[in-house]
Amino acid sequence: MKAFRTGLPALLAAGLATGALAQGPLPPAAPARPKPPAAPQPAPDPAFEAARTAFEALPEAERRGLQDSLVWTGDYNGVTTGAFGKRSFDGIQTYQTRTSGAPTGLLTPPERAALKREAEEARRAARFRVQPDPASGVVVGVPEALLPRKSAIPGGTRWQSADGRVTLDTKSFPQRETSLDALFERAIAAMPGRKVTYKLKKPDFIVITAETAGGRSYIRYAEGPQGIRGFTLGYDRALADMVDRLVIAVANNFSPFPEDAPASTAPTAATAPAPRAPAAGLAAAPAAMPLPAAQAEARPAATGLLLGGGRVLTAASALESCAAPRIGGAAARIERRDAAGSLALLSAEGLAGGAPPQLRAEPVSEGEALLVLGAQAKGRPSVAPASAASEGVYAPLQPGAGGAPVLDRSGRVVGLVARFPTAPRLIAGVMPPTRYAVVPGKAVAAFLSESGLPAGVGKDASTDAGKGAATTLGGAAAPVLGAVVAITCAR
Repeated sequence: MKAFRTGLPALLAAGLATGALAQGPLPPAAPARPKPPAAPQPAPDPAFEAARTAFEALPEAERRGLQDSLVWTGDYNGVTTGAFGKRSFDGIQTYQTRTSGAPTGLLTPPERAALKREAEEARRAARFRVQPDPASGVVVGVPEALLPRKSAIPGGTRWQSADGRVTLDTKSFPQRETSLDALFERAIAAMPGRKVTYKLKKPDFIVITAETAGGRSYIRYAEGPQGIRGFTLGYDRALADMVDRLVIAVANNFSPFPEDAPASTAPTAATAPAPRAPAAGLAAAPAAMPLPAAQAEARPAATGLLLGGGRVLTAASALESCAAPRIGGAAARIERRDAAGSLALLSAEGLAGGAPPQLRAEPVSEGEALLVLGAQAKGRPSVAPASAASEGVYAPLQPGAGGAPVLDRSGRVVGLVARFPTAPRLIAGVMPPTRYAVVPGKAVAAFLSESGLPAGVGKDASTDAGKGAATTLGGAAAPVLGAVVAITCAR
């Protein structure tokens, strides 16, 4: 472009009067349009900036270690780069909300020590060891408590659970024996009863996940000067609640060509990237980590909001295929639904606590920062950062999020997740950020009023009842966490 600008005057001076230039002088140039004023930038969050400054003052190894620890405690779902961003800030706040109730986003030295101890217990329980595999040439993370059996296979190694329901295979192919294209086409080929749930093809690597009625698989291969190397992990679908998280841990610790990496950055058990998905459930696992039976506790069919008096609010669509809902181990019955078929009110014996929620009166604006509280089969609800999208919310939710309350950063309920897909596109068992429809707070308020449960409605977002002081992820979630319950279905 620079050459074009400098060359054009020279052509005119040389008298190239052909075409349009030969017909007369050029018309006067149009006046330049004034540039629109730049959009005002949001004021920096003092709490975030203070936390970032303190975090970035730590050595890089310490920063990476803290992110790795937050992953293993189930409070952070990002990569362990050592860089501080919104996910790190929210992860620290979530950890603090769970442990101390004071979500500042800034870890004190005692908190850092406690966090590392909790994470180490989780890693030790899984016996997760990042190790070289001489047979294939890769470095791979193996949860040896789950996969104690090890044997040789052509071009690699097989790790397997004691009952054969989980298998991890490494594999290598020398140059010209096969190609990534051939492996990709073979992996995505249509087969009866098998559905490819995700596929990614790049010039130097491929990733494919698939499901059958009884199992799941994750396939990853990479190509380099030494040939093609990768791994496949397959497991019984009934074990998904436990193994899905470990699949991501294996994938994030996988290095196909470690000999190409500088010695100082080669993956080790201490420095390898942490799993992106929460793995807090490992902390309570016994050292042997026995495989659960196929009839183990099911993941939630839906998320409910406890209103008090044994009543629970959820999205009606989440109960469409649930003839016998249960809450906290007790049978629940559907008291009523709204006229639009969007909301349902359940009741169950023995449910303590809860109160009508504080609802937000005004609609959210596109891109506004929100959060979603999703119930889990065990433990505290998950806290997912989200943003307002057109007629919905954009968030990384997991199965069972139908009916999950959506909150603004003041802690007010702006609606409920209307529906979670029956056949979600999972990546290694995890749902990527996706747009979900939301039953708006106005409809929730009307339904509760009709049910004799009038909810509090906040004023405009500029008032104390609106923005308030609880603008952080953990602070906004804290008042509502105790009211989020899992709804399961009796088989």
